Amino acid sequence: MFSFRPRLPASLLSVLFACGGVAVADAADRGASHPPDAIRAAAIAAVGAPADADATLDAALRLPRCAQPLQAAASGPRTALVRCPDAPGWRVYVPVQAHREADVVVLAAPASPGMPIAAQQLIVQRRDMATLTGTAFSDPAALAGRVPRRLLAAGTVPTEADFAVGATLRRGDPVVLLARSGGVEVRMQGRALGPAQPGGRITVENTVSRRILRGQLGADGTVEVLP
Repeated sequence: MFSFRPRLPASLLSVLFACGGVAVADAADRGASHPPDAIRAAAIAAVGAPADADATLDAALRLPRCAQPLQAAASGPRTALVRCPDAPGWRVYVPVQAHREADVVVLAAPASPGMPIAAQQLIVQRRDMATLTGTAFSDPAALAGRVPRRLLAAGTVPTEADFAVGATLRRGDPVVLLARSGGVEVRMQGRALGPAQPGGRITVENTVSRRILRGQLGADGTVEVLP
């Protein structure tokens, strides 16, 4: 006894095998992860950064392969939103760090608050501007003589934010001393015994009594005597 099995034409078998191969390939694509480099490239292009910029993507992140072209838009100066328009699709925020180097002035030695920076304390080095905040100096001559408002360590790239706004008061400059007591103000003539910028503290001399006092320099050049 035997069973009869109809034989399919070779052409039909080839079609069936081909369709099966497509189905297997589709399943494999659905299980694959989208190439991280493609996501990074989309983020970098979205923020207009150069091709050598760094786009931070979690190494453990696995996003399904997107069948359609990725869509990306800048969500901030250093962040891009990359999305896959498939259904349901996915979206991810990618930080972008661009490298832009320039020669800037750097402190070769610490600078103390209230003391003018000497030219010998300054050097020029090439630094990555993306890591800096504020406006750096490119010419040491523009920084020499400036008085920092706080202690600046060696290796610091000084910016405008490190210095008080206003004219620098130098040793020997005449000043107006302001003393307050119980709602009464008294103004006297004085002389600066050291450098200072508005908001900084300074030692002064009352030119009438010859008393040495401590005060705080105001934006108008007046020194308010401290108790």
